[in-house]
Amino acid sequence: MQAQSQIPELFDVIILGASGFTGKYVVREALKLFNFPSSPIKSLALAGRNPTKVKQALQWASPSHSLSIPILTADTTDPPSLHRLCSQTKLLLNCVGPYRLHGDPVAAACVHSGCDYLDISGEPEFMERMEARQWIPPAVPNQIEAYVSLESDKRIVGNFGTYQSAVLGVANAQELQKLRRSRPRRARPVIPGPAPLRGPLVESQKRIGLWAIKLPSADATVVRRTLSILTENPHGLPGATESPEQREKREAFWSTVKPAHFGVKLGSKSLLDIFRFIILGISIGLLSGLSFGRWLLLKFPSIFSLGWFRKRGPSEDEVESASFKMWFIGRGFSDSSLVSQGNAKPDMEIITRVTGPEIGYIATPIILMQCALIVLSQREILPKGGVFPPGIVFGATDLQQRLQENGISFDVISKSSLPA
Repeated sequence: MQAQSQIPELFDVIILGASGFTGKYVVREALKLFNFPSSPIKSLALAGRNPTKVKQALQWASPSHSLSIPILTADTTDPPSLHRLCSQTKLLLNCVGPYRLHGDPVAAACVHSGCDYLDISGEPEFMERMEARQWIPPAVPNQIEAYVSLESDKRIVGNFGTYQSAVLGVANAQELQKLRRSRPRRARPVIPGPAPLRGPLVESQKRIGLWAIKLPSADATVVRRTLSILTENPHGLPGATESPEQREKREAFWSTVKPAHFGVKLGSKSLLDIFRFIILGISIGLLSGLSFGRWLLLKFPSIFSLGWFRKRGPSEDEVESASFKMWFIGRGFSDSSLVSQGNAKPDMEIITRVTGPEIGYIATPIILMQCALIVLSQREILPKGGVFPPGIVFGATDLQQRLQENGISFDVISKSSLPA
């Protein structure tokens, strides 16, 4: 750790959980942006409960920075340490999961200290619980299907923390349902046209060359929350100190966003991979509700996940060789007047695609750090405060352009008419 005299009064960014599997990749991405003339990240610190492990993660990420980055100590089971940590930064990046176990005290400390907060959670219960919580006294197209495809020249392997989050999420699904029932109903968007029909368990999506199955992820929940907020605020949320020109730009952007039914599916070129995913889902569903079953699942992740997850996580070669493609198939009406014609069905289809490097440990840190740069450099155009899904916060910013400049591509693949 550096001498106290060398530590600034307020860091631009502190990364908590820097020694975790994903955390060290976030550190590596942050160091690429640290202290460049055009970067708003002029001061950076790393934090965790074990300074030795954090230092090892820093040395792994970039040996040349090992003496210039302060290492701080904080533990999610020690709220005073979190309050001290959050009082030292403008923005905290939280990489400590599972978030249902460790996220609440970190978010609370950020609210208490007044610093901004970003995380990489994919856990619906945690996100909705944070949104439902009263942090401060309360103040008076038709269908899109996303298909996620993971690819690699080597074996695709996930980290144990991701697997643990899934097991605990299924085990505590009743708590999420109870939370949702206890919350007031949010506004629902009016989506033109019929609701999509429930398709087969396993889908053959020939247009993109994939087999697919519904993915029980947080993505659909996040989209629904975004659309609810947008229904209540059709022009988006005003920036903290936005100018008239920035307001006009924000309102123009949100006027182009239309609600649609949204779902996510896991895709693969191999039908065998789809059945492996089904077996994994059945195993977690049957065993996670029992304490002994959870013990088995968490003790032997490689066995029950059929090799997709292991405690030591993927090797660096496995991470570097992997990539992702996320296809979006959107269906809608070429003319809004068609919607009023009784049983009219969508007559147009657009296919787009997002591609990038390995999704969990390379693409995720890139996205997180670009969001951090926006929070630090464009704070005046972001909402003043609150708990919001990322679309509402970053939708009208230049995030897509930033991601394209950092290895994540956005492409329109095709536009076509659908048969009557």
